[in-house]
Amino acid sequence: MIVPIFSRTYLATAISEISKSEGKTIKLRGWIAKKRTLKGKIFLVLRDSTGLVQTITDDKSKAYKTAEKITTESSAFIRGKVVKDPRAPGGYEVKVSDIHIVGLAETWPIARDTSAEFLRDIRHLSLRQRKTQLMLKVRAATFAAYHECMTGLGYMEHQSPSFTPTPGESGAETFEVKYFKDKAYLTQTWQLYAESMLPIMEKIYTVAPSFRADKSMTSRHLTEYWHAEVETAWQEFPELLGLMEYIVKFISEKVAKMCKKELIELGQDPKYFAKLPKFKRLKYRDAIAELKKDGFKVKFGDDLGTVEEKHLVAKRKIPMFITHYPTKLKAFYMKIDPKDKSVVFASDLMLPGIGEAIGSAERSTDFKDVKKRLLAAGEDPKVYEWYFDAVSKYGSVPHSGFGLGMERLVMWFTGADSVKDVIAYPRTPTRFTP
Repeated sequence: MIVPIFSRTYLATAISEISKSEGKTIKLRGWIAKKRTLKGKIFLVLRDSTGLVQTITDDKSKAYKTAEKITTESSAFIRGKVVKDPRAPGGYEVKVSDIHIVGLAETWPIARDTSAEFLRDIRHLSLRQRKTQLMLKVRAATFAAYHECMTGLGYMEHQSPSFTPTPGESGAETFEVKYFKDKAYLTQTWQLYAESMLPIMEKIYTVAPSFRADKSMTSRHLTEYWHAEVETAWQEFPELLGLMEYIVKFISEKVAKMCKKELIELGQDPKYFAKLPKFKRLKYRDAIAELKKDGFKVKFGDDLGTVEEKHLVAKRKIPMFITHYPTKLKAFYMKIDPKDKSVVFASDLMLPGIGEAIGSAERSTDFKDVKKRLLAAGEDPKVYEWYFDAVSKYGSVPHSGFGLGMERLVMWFTGADSVKDVIAYPRTPTRFTP
């Protein structure tokens, strides 16, 4: 069944489809991205969600007076003849016969000041820039590919609460909020709730906002970001690594196919993302030895920073897993390696130019040990009794999961300078508006 979406009054040809109408007169709709006047002609670049096209209005046309009046970012209908021109953006331009202004825009505020902070101050308007539009289209494709991959693997989507009674991972990085008369936290991860769902659904996934009260102002950090998380019953560490590699490759291949034009315009190579080689794997202990050899002042037990992560993955030029991190660096719920109790079955996936994008682990089912680790971290195990009930007391099974920062993945695809560029309204320690 064909479902009507737009009112018949506003039907028009999508800009991405004009090549099919060469030599024909068509109606377009959109917003005026650019305007310039030259020797009796007005050039209007029209933008819709599918692309850009240059239109030309001659001073002999009845539309010329309207073209003179129209302003940047006005919404309009433009009727005209499609003409092939290799010099034009997209290879085609439209010779205008009629313009109808739908919404006449006021003077566009983005002119001389194009600094990153100013553009974020008026993010509600700067989103309309072509580069941002391209990045957000890649973002949409990334989310769509993730859903397609997970449902194709037989996973069921599940949602967990955003208000939680426990910090989740690190109390120092949580947003504490007043919940009527009680204290609550904004979620850092769905994980504890997800584990409790495994006896019901076994294979689950989500993509939802997570909140970190981290004061980092780096290009990789947001206080609110979109978290793709997966939890799987009956899964041990080796299978977890294989699953993550499959998912990232699936998404990468889909994005390369769906957004080929956008990636090329952003200066990225779709062929690279379309066929990624097998991901490299390196144990944390070996990573420390390699970094020492390369001149870094690190020792076993140090947390790897962005510089170290980028260095290791840059040498390999493809995504890589760093595995078997020291127990003291990782969360209380991660399973200790029985062959080496100084490390846990945890891994981070590093992307070239980005560093860590996924954190993962096989979950511990030794809850006596988990409680000891909570106490050592200054936490009260009683607060987690519901979690112990759900996961350990009534039929525990081996299980594992991961969390993928979607903005970091999109940043990798698009070549963006910051995660702040690939989300519509970034939230940072100094910004929660507009």
